[in-house]
Amino acid sequence: MPAKGWPGRVRDAVLLRMTNRLFAKALPAINAARASLGLAPMATIYDQWLAVDHVLVQTLPSFDFTSDAMPKHVSYVGPELVDPAWSEPWRSPFAADDRRPLVLVGLGSTFQNQAPLQQRIVDALAQLPVRAVVTLGPTIRPSEVTAADNVVVVQSAPHTQLLQEASLLVTHCGHGTTMKGLAAGVPLVCIPMGRDQNDTAARVVHSGAGVRLKPTASVTDISRAITRTLETPSFREAAAVFAQAIAARTGCADAVERLESLVRQ
Repeated sequence: MPAKGWPGRVRDAVLLRMTNRLFAKALPAINAARASLGLAPMATIYDQWLAVDHVLVQTLPSFDFTSDAMPKHVSYVGPELVDPAWSEPWRSPFAADDRRPLVLVGLGSTFQNQAPLQQRIVDALAQLPVRAVVTLGPTIRPSEVTAADNVVVVQSAPHTQLLQEASLLVTHCGHGTTMKGLAAGVPLVCIPMGRDQNDTAARVVHSGAGVRLKPTASVTDISRAITRTLETPSFREAAAVFAQAIAARTGCADAVERLESLVRQ
């Protein structure tokens, strides 16, 4: 990544060049799909995006940084909240009368070398009067993260089920995990590691629904952030606002209706 001390315009230009290279890798597959449909090839990946008749954005307008000048062919249709098919059934090992706050930890389903961070999160939770569940995802082996007396480490579990009882979500801030947490009215400790996660974390912090840490955060830093978020009511209150908006689909169109409208046109 470019050095922090680089001038802003130089840094932005380098990042744009890196992004262009990344997206360009998808161009052959997209052109192959277009060819199968009798469509002409695209010169750049951006041509595909600019040529569409309608854009469906799977989030809330109140979560995004929107504008009054949004194009008419862009519609917000709300987030996807279904757990993945590979998520395993969950049965809590904690006693039914255990009143300690439940913390759910999910750092994504794809590899970002997150095992060391997951271990620091476990070590931080081990110091606190909480009970916790760490879901590793399919790319991290259970042998890479050691559990604690109050922290259960599993390959996977249905986040939507656990979030109904959770008091806090510690997450990499992938959009899907973030939306599941906010839909349940649960505040977040955000630890973005790249991709779209920094932007999603920025929206969480801007809304007051959580705090943000660097992926290099120490055990002490993680412990303090968890404690602060659990003990500050405003974080849960802000998350509850999103829960209401998600349930009501505030500002969201019906995706099926939009697609059917395109077919009719």
